[in-house]
Amino acid sequence: TADPGVSLCCYQRARWERKRSRTAKELLETEYKYLEQLDLVLTYFVTILKAKGTLKPAVLETIFGPLESLYSASHVLSLHLEKGNLGAGLENFCQSLDLYGHYAENLEQTNKTLKEQVRKNKSFRRFKKLQETRPQFQGRVLEDLLCLPLQRLHQENSLQLLRVQKLLKGQKTQVLTPGRWYIREGWLLVVPSKGEELKRRMFFLFSDILIAAKPCHPLHPLNSNKLSCQAVYPLQQCSVDKVFGHTWSQGGLLSVSLPTCEGLGQVLSNWVSYPGISRLGWFWSFHKVTVGLSNTSYAPN
Repeated sequence: TADPGVSLCCYQRARWERKRSRTAKELLETEYKYLEQLDLVLTYFVTILKAKGTLKPAVLETIFGPLESLYSASHVLSLHLEKGNLGAGLENFCQSLDLYGHYAENLEQTNKTLKEQVRKNKSFRRFKKLQETRPQFQGRVLEDLLCLPLQRLHQENSLQLLRVQKLLKGQKTQVLTPGRWYIREGWLLVVPSKGEELKRRMFFLFSDILIAAKPCHPLHPLNSNKLSCQAVYPLQQCSVDKVFGHTWSQGGLLSVSLPTCEGLGQVLSNWVSYPGISRLGWFWSFHKVTVGLSNTSYAPN
């Protein structure tokens, strides 16, 4: 006779896999649209302006910054998503967040330089107006398109916060908080301090907190597809150390210390839903957030 517990676990994993597939499909559609819009800037502005020499290289770099690199990062993500590799795609894409941070920091200077060139450079002003009248732009101007990366970053973050909020049972845990950034999530095994059995938990890492949750009973009439929040750990004074495991392979032990509470203990990293994402990915995510919190208010950069 089949073990009921094993059957419920398989059912639960299958349900999570279906959710993962839907998320990947929605993300891919968003990525296609975003790439199409970025391509307008690269094709009709950056490439031609480089060839024509209408703007000096330094001015061109100030206005368009790392747009080509942002496009490449999203293109690689779309290729992963097309193959169903959501985990590997997001892991790779996270490395481009520094580019987004750099782009956001320089957006004010970008707009200032663009206005200056439109005012002083007659050749560029004429070129810009001509390109914006193309049917592909659908009435949008260059200024609108240059804001897309920052808008996308904020929109994606808001969607992730809302998604996690809906995943958690009840409204006791407030995920939707101004200034909070979603970092990553995954199934981890918690190593209890008193030598008890390992506990499988879903963790959500944000810029200021770490949420630990467990699945509600799959046969619950209302919450079968939700998670029950077990703890919310503030990261302001959190520190993380590698206990063992020093490669990008699966597995390893992390020690997460939170002096403000009893502590999370040690967490054995083992990505269940997204094979291929390493334990060190969690370590560097923790490290970057906690270092950022100890220095200043954190936002992806």
